[in-house]
Amino acid sequence: MSELYPQLFAPLERGRLRLKNRIVHASMSTRMTVDQRASARQIQYSANRARGGCAAIVTEPLNVARNQTQSHKVRVWDDHALDSLKRWAEAVESHDCRLLGQVQDPGRGRHERGRNPLAFGPSALPDDLSWTVPRALTVSEIERMVADFADSAARLERCGWSGAEISCGHGHLFHQFLSPQSNRREDDYGGPLANRARFLTDTVAAIRASCSQKFLLALKLPGDDGMPGGIGPREAAEITALVADPQSIDYLCFTWGTHSHTLDLHIPDMHFPRATFVRTTRELQASARGIPVMAVGLITDPAEANGIIERGDAALVGLGRPLVTDPALPNKARAGREAEIRYCVSCNTCWGTIVEHKPLLCDNNPRVAEPDEVDFWPARANKRKRIVVVGAGIAGMEAAWLLAARGHDVTVFGASSEIGGKTRLHALLPGGEHLSSVYDYQQLAAKRAGVKLELGVRATLTDITALSADEVVLACGSEMNWPASLPRSLRQDGAILDLRALVAALADVAGQQGGTAVVFDMDSTEGTYNAAEWLHARFDRVIIATPRDRVADDVPLVTRLGVARRLNQKRIRTLPFHEIAGDSAFEEGRVSLRNVYNGDRTVIDEVALVTYATPRTPNLALRAPLVALGVNVHLIGDARLPRTVLAATAEGHALGNAL
Repeated sequence: MSELYPQLFAPLERGRLRLKNRIVHASMSTRMTVDQRASARQIQYSANRARGGCAAIVTEPLNVARNQTQSHKVRVWDDHALDSLKRWAEAVESHDCRLLGQVQDPGRGRHERGRNPLAFGPSALPDDLSWTVPRALTVSEIERMVADFADSAARLERCGWSGAEISCGHGHLFHQFLSPQSNRREDDYGGPLANRARFLTDTVAAIRASCSQKFLLALKLPGDDGMPGGIGPREAAEITALVADPQSIDYLCFTWGTHSHTLDLHIPDMHFPRATFVRTTRELQASARGIPVMAVGLITDPAEANGIIERGDAALVGLGRPLVTDPALPNKARAGREAEIRYCVSCNTCWGTIVEHKPLLCDNNPRVAEPDEVDFWPARANKRKRIVVVGAGIAGMEAAWLLAARGHDVTVFGASSEIGGKTRLHALLPGGEHLSSVYDYQQLAAKRAGVKLELGVRATLTDITALSADEVVLACGSEMNWPASLPRSLRQDGAILDLRALVAALADVAGQQGGTAVVFDMDSTEGTYNAAEWLHARFDRVIIATPRDRVADDVPLVTRLGVARRLNQKRIRTLPFHEIAGDSAFEEGRVSLRNVYNGDRTVIDEVALVTYATPRTPNLALRAPLVALGVNVHLIGDARLPRTVLAATAEGHALGNAL
């Protein structure tokens, strides 16, 4: 047991459940499956988390019924993937870590663009997010699925797996049956709660009958889906009391949100309070009949997790995104190396990549599923070089610490007095706090590796050439373009600042400014809307105008829903299809906006501030002179192509390992 976090690292022993500590890797889709078999990379991903110290891993949803043929899920309903299932179990269980497969079906639920013409559910009622109308399952189809689930669980056990988790939340099929909002059946699977729960209770009984008494079985139940007529905490307590049989179920977990405007509750970002749902989890624990309960939802810090166990809020903590970011989080915490943890920034990039049918990626972990991912530190280079990095943002710092760790002589020039670049500005905004984890880790690693930092220095050609560098890395970022619909005269006199420059200028200005702030949005990424919320605390009103059909178009759906929730709650007005109305847009205290299609004008009164967020141009002034001198120049991050935090850290990491 750890002296630092004694409750978190205390074993849990209850009936069949034997865990070395209280940390469970919550189910996360990886999109690493190949041909419905577990790929080597997918197995490596789980093995890394097991080696990193967690006590159990719940896999992503598996193909556990014959109707499930998705290529990105491992097939368990026959022997198609048998060998990979065995290798998966051996890779995890050999580290005294229990491996549980997730049993789930999305039913009518869909969080991708378009509708699913093959969807089914308890009743022919539309999904609240995609408006997909499912076909109602027949009784014989329900019974066939129950039998398939039980057969698949037995196959997992034969392959060496410790158990299964039945996912009954998130708006998926079991949730749809449990909720009176989506289940209007009039047979034995609808109506009273006992009937609506029958699909689940039959599945539990069938799995228990098909597996040995050693096989673990867990339930992930809806805690609060946020839907009128759906499942709130009161209904969740009733469901729990009905289905939580201590003889059959080994632990419980509660989930939040559903396939609707509440989807963002599923994986809360930093706009939510820390450990968002722990209080409700503790209350629902009273209905669990003594079964251990696992807390999930924006738990990122080992001290936070230890406190949850210590207070009795839950018996286990489920960490999904934090273990994506650092598989060695448990081992590092236990050893008192918390400062070396690469912390989750709760940005939901991981969710966004898998929904786009790409393998799981992370803003703050460029080595997801690599063989050397756990507690990574690079090998030394064969030849030592003198390398200059221009730019102390997250791309430059990621490259710098790796290059120095590999034995190179590295100097970083940063124009600001602190590292982090524009990401440091974003960290000042609502919901951006955790972004500091990216550059905080980089700073610690850079110090450990011996990087020389020249901060507060805007590097010149003379500064760089004076160091006789073998290689120069340009990571000097980008600048927002002046909008074509804004008068150029305003640019020349500095009357209007871009949104990032504005945040920097007003960061230390306290108090209300009054009036209306107008944000012209051609960016459509989360930072713009975080800044709009930041302005909302300083001005009487905030209006966002965009020439697009909607805001937040370039962020994952779950993030966009959160943006929409907050903008509406704060009455921040959005005007799609609008731009600044050119030279005639500005009068004293008034700004005219123009509809991009019909030219109609909207006049905004009492305007105190106009700012803009637009596509960016790389800062490349140093490139040509350096190339002319014969210097090897490398571009990363926004200096290569303005994009995301994910691109910046990934490119910095790749270059740091390559030179």
